[in-house]
Amino acid sequence: MALSPITQRRLKQFKANKRGYWSFWIFLALLFVCMFAEFLANDKPIYVHYDGGNYFPTFISYPETTFGGDFETEAEYRDPYVMELINENGFAVWPPIRFSYDTINYNLPTPAPSAPDTANLIGTDDQGRDVAARIIYGFRLSVIFGLTLTLLSSVIGVSAGAVQGYYGGWLDLIMQRVTEIWASLPSLYILIIFSSIFIPGFWTLLLILLAFSWLSLVDVVRAEFLRARNFDYVKAAHALGVSNRVIMWRHVLPNAMVATLTFMPFILTGSITALTSLDFLGLGLPPGSPSLGELLAQGKNNLQAPWLGISAFLSLAMMLTLLTFIGEAVRDAFDPRKTAL
Repeated sequence: MALSPITQRRLKQFKANKRGYWSFWIFLALLFVCMFAEFLANDKPIYVHYDGGNYFPTFISYPETTFGGDFETEAEYRDPYVMELINENGFAVWPPIRFSYDTINYNLPTPAPSAPDTANLIGTDDQGRDVAARIIYGFRLSVIFGLTLTLLSSVIGVSAGAVQGYYGGWLDLIMQRVTEIWASLPSLYILIIFSSIFIPGFWTLLLILLAFSWLSLVDVVRAEFLRARNFDYVKAAHALGVSNRVIMWRHVLPNAMVATLTFMPFILTGSITALTSLDFLGLGLPPGSPSLGELLAQGKNNLQAPWLGISAFLSLAMMLTLLTFIGEAVRDAFDPRKTAL
């Protein structure tokens, strides 16, 4: 399917921003790799061939008796006894990092947090968990959380702004006052209060942050709908008897999506930062979750282990920098005043 001339121009302008264009591909590569974190860092083999049978411990739980052991419980593949049983009649294919985000290494050369070595390439945290594994899983969790929050915020923000701008009048006046009051509330303190009241979890935090994140899109979408509702093609659609819902969806919304797509990378950056901040304060995800904010807190509490703070800082800095550069490229792509060279 051929792209429209305006879409071709936007793609050309996006590619013209070399910093944002390459940041987009680097971020996609990192996200693709981290989406398969179980194949990169896991305390279970990816594949086991034993006694002529094929087993996939990453996806299926097998009892120790499957490999000639004594217990009906799930096999502990890091146990030398279990691996000796497997190697007698087969072999196992392990991921590059033989630790999951919650695996505790009980064979550390020094008390945790342990410095980087051949077993733990970036060291361990204060509970003996591999830092590299926690960064890989934490990167995936942060991006999934940020993308989910960004999409839900966009849906609510665009819907609220569209209703305000299209209908105007008293409805716009009342909703505008409500959004102004809601936006003036100290969101950070409210987030901290709610996070301390409710049991922390992925969806709980998502709903708490969603209560404020949708406000950033309301004003720009409202302005687009206020402007577009007076255009001739909208009035002509009214005269032909087209319903308001169809006009909003088919004729006016595409204009508002330009501003929405421009803001979305920055909303994603803010979502990841908010989650990291709550985790850093101890009010975010449940204990043990692969959290970059929790890793930052460990770095603050263990200054004698600089690899904790440095690795968490570099991971967050790289992620947020890439997203910011992508946002700048998207903004340039939708700016009609920009011209690709």
